[in-house]
Amino acid sequence: MKILLISVGTNGDIEPFLAIAELLKEKGHDIVCCFPEQFRTITKEANHHFVGLGAEFLELLESVNGKIVMGGRASIIRKIKAYYSLYQKSSLVNKILVKQQQDLINDITPDKVIYNIKSLYPLIWTIDNPEKAILVSPIPYLVHSTKNQAHIGFNKNFGSIINKLTYRLSNYGLIKNVLSVTKDCASIKKITFKQLKKVLCNSKMIYTVSPSLFTRPNYWPTNVQILGFHERNKRNTWEANDELKAFISKHDKILFVTLGSMTNENPEEKTAIVLDIVQRYGIPTIINTSSGGLMKPNSYESNLLLFVSNIPYDWIFSKVYAVMHHGGSGTTHTSLKYGCSSLIIPHIIDQFMWRNAVYDLGVGPRGIDISKLNLKTLEPLILNLYQNAVYKERAKQISEQMKKEKLKKELYQFIMN
Repeated sequence: MKILLISVGTNGDIEPFLAIAELLKEKGHDIVCCFPEQFRTITKEANHHFVGLGAEFLELLESVNGKIVMGGRASIIRKIKAYYSLYQKSSLVNKILVKQQQDLINDITPDKVIYNIKSLYPLIWTIDNPEKAILVSPIPYLVHSTKNQAHIGFNKNFGSIINKLTYRLSNYGLIKNVLSVTKDCASIKKITFKQLKKVLCNSKMIYTVSPSLFTRPNYWPTNVQILGFHERNKRNTWEANDELKAFISKHDKILFVTLGSMTNENPEEKTAIVLDIVQRYGIPTIINTSSGGLMKPNSYESNLLLFVSNIPYDWIFSKVYAVMHHGGSGTTHTSLKYGCSSLIIPHIIDQFMWRNAVYDLGVGPRGIDISKLNLKTLEPLILNLYQNAVYKERAKQISEQMKKEKLKKELYQFIMN
């Protein structure tokens, strides 16, 4: 089959699609990956055909207003202005993305389209191709309601009735956004709210979430499935250098710190706070600067600290004791898959849910959001994470459960049928 994968967002939105692309390619299918331009390199390194959606979407998140929205310290008024500015600019970007996706689908005429909720156009395409489209999400609490948790945008449990209303409200907003973005597009035929609602509720949907972290409600329809967390092979072009190998050999109990693809307004300050704590308490720490949420300073204790910028989590997490991270779905799953106790410093949306999940699972303390991070709030959390052996034992138990999950066959069959 000719299968098109479309995903818009940050690294956490792209990785599940690369894992699915790897699986489908192994089965002999012709794969085309359509992601933001920033992911061209990793997609090409994985030997997939890549079509870029431009760089504008991620550039919005990396802008000053984007950093405020994703956890920057700002007044309520400034945050409201940042949200409004980002909304206006994202609407323009989405119009461009929708037209690009339409042209691509018309050009390659795929047998199937696998997409995420931010892609928008595939929802429209599904109206005429209901058997060919599959929606994928790496986070639960998104489209289909659960009785004990509101929609991911609310991150609360208001009781089953109000919880259900939050999903209806969110789905209503999503559909209205699709209609708004496409209303002036002459190449897209007129569509209705009712058509899009039917598509959203009745289409096949895969939550790429571990059943050990989220149990599928038995009242969900059969077109919606929890089919496990899947990783692609990230080590094809990566090899640990001598400095990293030596650091790991030297220390038995290492803390790994990363903010993944998240950025903030003052990475120097955030890094200085972490360094102050781990250096005073003699905690050997590897710090991943990644997308710039943390930064390598001019001076630090090199015997105790190591800075990296590009490292496969499936390699390093098997070699460290605990992880302090931003709470992306992929990072949360990978840290637990390799038995690491975890401290989550959430920035946006689903990261607050994963923060709560980690705490409820007993694998780490309840983290604070990035805007509240300071020496006073972070110090006791890092010490608790590093010194409480109960977290590590519980993480090992979760790890054993996750390793027993063998859902690749089910994932493939659900996509193909």
